[in-house]
Amino acid sequence: MTNSLLKAREIERPTREEMLQRAPSVHQFWNNNSGLFEDAWKQWEENEKKTGLVLDNELYAPELRKAVEQAWNDPTTEAAVQNLWEEVFPGVYKAQFFDPEKLSILREYMDSAANAEIPLRPPYGISLNRAGAMLDPRSEGYLAAPNFQNFYRGLMDEYMRPISRMLFPDIVGYDSQTFGFSIQWKADTDVSLRPHADASSVTLNINLNLPGESFSGSAVSFIDPVAERVERLTFEPGTALIHHGSVIHASEPITEGSRSNFVLWLYGQNGQAARGGIDGIKIAPKERWVASSTPSDGFAPF
Repeated sequence: MTNSLLKAREIERPTREEMLQRAPSVHQFWNNNSGLFEDAWKQWEENEKKTGLVLDNELYAPELRKAVEQAWNDPTTEAAVQNLWEEVFPGVYKAQFFDPEKLSILREYMDSAANAEIPLRPPYGISLNRAGAMLDPRSEGYLAAPNFQNFYRGLMDEYMRPISRMLFPDIVGYDSQTFGFSIQWKADTDVSLRPHADASSVTLNINLNLPGESFSGSAVSFIDPVAERVERLTFEPGTALIHHGSVIHASEPITEGSRSNFVLWLYGQNGQAARGGIDGIKIAPKERWVASSTPSDGFAPF
C-alpha cells in the first residue's frame, strides 16, 4: 500500500464527457481500480489525522445528539427527538442537524478530500454537478476513507433511519438500503435543478455552509400539485430537511456564492421505495430504534 496514494494521483482518468455518456470504459476504470483507490484513501486519511481532521459524534447538534443517544438507550423517550423537527411544509420537516460551531471540521475534511487528487466520482447523475462526491460504498468512485465511512454509517444507521421511521412510519420495510452524495451549487456554474421526485423512500438534505458563508438564491422549492402550493425553503448552517422521496421539489437558481449539501437516501431492496401518503400506520418505538441487519444489495440509483 506504500505507493497507492501516488499511483492513484498519477492514474489517467476518464473525461467528464465520458462520465456523462456513461461509457463502458468509465465503469471499467472504477471497477478495475477500486482496490487501489480504497488503499489510497486509507493512506490519505492517515496523513490527514495528523492535522486533527477526525469526524465523530461531536459534529451533531448537541440537542439532537443527546435526544438520539437517549432514544437508543430507551426508545420510549423518542418524543425528545421528534420535538426537534418542525413541519415546514406538508410532509417536510426541518431541524438543526449539525452543530454550526463544529461544522468547519466536516467542511474542512470534505474540502481536503476534494483536493486529495484521488479520483472521486462527482454526482453527475443528479444534475451534471461538477463538485461533490459519491459517499456510499455501493457507488463507483466513492469516498472510501475509513474514518469517513464510519461517520457516514453512523449518520445513516443511528440517526437517519430511526428518525425517518419516527416521522414516516410507512417506510418501514423500504429503508434497509442507504445511498448518499455531497453536492455543491455555485453561482454561474451548476445553478438549479428542475422539479423532480427522488428514487428514495426518504431524503435527508443537510446544509453544510458555515456561519457567515452566505449565498443568494438556491432555495429548495417544495410543490404540492393538488393544493397548487409552492413553498421556497432556505437552509441555515447545519440544518436539515427531511421528506418522502415522492415529494416534488426543485433547487432554485443560485445567484451568488455557493451552497454545499449532503443528500442522503433510504430505500428498500433493489431500489424499492415507499411512495408516501399512507396514513394510519403505527409501529412501536422499539421497532424504530433498532439496528438494521440487512446487508447492502449493491444497487445504486445512479
